[in-house]
Amino acid sequence: MPKIKSHKGTQKVLNVRDSGSIKIGHPGTRHNTGKKNAASNRSGRCASALSKADANRLKKVQF
Repeated sequence: MPKIKSHKGTQKVLNVRDSGSIKIGHPGTRHNTGKKNAASNRSGRCASALSKADANRLKKVQF
């Protein structure tokens, strides 16, 4: 049987931390940030952990 290929879209978005939790960034922080208020720009900088339900769902996908 061939090897299962890793999903390149999720590989570019998600990172696995040393603790095992999955790190994901906030959406809406790439461009057009001049019209957004400073608080939303600051909160978008720090990453957040993926929820437990989504982490269990994405365990099947190789990344």
